[in-house]
Amino acid sequence: MVNSFLSAIPLFSTLPPTELDALAASLNEKIYPAQTVLLSEGECGDKFFIVLDGQIAILKAMGSDDERLLGLRGVGEFIGEMSLLNRDGRRTASARVHTDARLLEMTRADFDALLTRVPTIAYEMLRVLSARLDEAHNNAIAELMERNRELAEAYLELQAAQEQIIEKEILDRELVQAKKIQESMLPKTLPILKSFEIGARMIPARMIGGDFFDIFPLDSDSLGIAVGDVAGKGIPAALFMALTTRLLKAEARPGVSPEKTMLRVNQHLLEMNSRGMFVTLLYGVLKQKTGEFTYARAGHEYPLIWDFNRTLISIDHDRGNPLGLFNTPLLDLQEIKLPRGSTLLLYSDGVTEAYNDEEKLFGMECIEALIPDLLENSAQDICDQLLVKLDIYQGNLPQSDDITLLALKASM
Repeated sequence: MVNSFLSAIPLFSTLPPTELDALAASLNEKIYPAQTVLLSEGECGDKFFIVLDGQIAILKAMGSDDERLLGLRGVGEFIGEMSLLNRDGRRTASARVHTDARLLEMTRADFDALLTRVPTIAYEMLRVLSARLDEAHNNAIAELMERNRELAEAYLELQAAQEQIIEKEILDRELVQAKKIQESMLPKTLPILKSFEIGARMIPARMIGGDFFDIFPLDSDSLGIAVGDVAGKGIPAALFMALTTRLLKAEARPGVSPEKTMLRVNQHLLEMNSRGMFVTLLYGVLKQKTGEFTYARAGHEYPLIWDFNRTLISIDHDRGNPLGLFNTPLLDLQEIKLPRGSTLLLYSDGVTEAYNDEEKLFGMECIEALIPDLLENSAQDICDQLLVKLDIYQGNLPQSDDITLLALKASM
């Protein structure tokens, strides 16, 4: 049985029958389970194996991160021959059983004796080794080409990532500049008035936002007050916010009613707005001597007023449309008087629509419940402390919308 098998192996196919008989008698047959390590790279060897059944994996750097499969040896092939040919007998690679295998084991002494009797067997072994070298060379070239391709792809990805980083750095710098420009559009200082105290805060959800407020004198007695909220966030909202604030400043004039001012701003926005953006806005005129506050509300949150006794004063309000959408928007027009010791609060929906981890909105209820306890503070402290309460309410959740607060407190 072994004789016929050996005669079919190219390495031994030229051996005469007597040599095949002698070889078959000298070889030891052994069975090895999968994952058995047969040979270890660098060790001294004194035998090689012929595969009767199964497969053997030939490996470099076995067991390390750089482990590499050189090939699989199957039925009729031999392994470990390099240690017999090397003068120092060192193994040039490792061998591990890939699938359960049956092997014939041949010692160095048996191999040397066979080589002495049949020198021509060396030619066959060199032919096999040459074929293996060609295979290894071709595999190395193919692997090198694949590595070069992967490196080229990685380089292109690195280039793209670097370009994205550069673009992001440029965008970040531009956003910082945009933030400074936006902040410059807000009042640098709040007016100091004899009969009223003013406080305000604006916190964008992103670096720049679409909320805004403004307070500016119209004449010696009249003060223009505005709070607005552009739909959306980020750069587009900030640009539309800048446009709206400049238009409002241009159209707000002494003796011109808030209604006429808003309608003129709306007409300009319609002519300049091709993207369908819009803004909610409350613009009013405060008479400092009388405390009369006349305002027009275009879809914005309606104002809240508490009297000296911390009681919420009821204010009439009608429907109002945002600016920038309709030729003739509906405006909520009201005229109220701020009593001595009263507090007026204007705000954006970033306050009422803030939510907690239970997805419950802050809402009007929280404002109405919290503000009375804050009224003994200054107008600025009212805004600051309400923001603290809002931050506590949101917990670790990110701010979902721009937030604006403006408090106006009448002196006694």
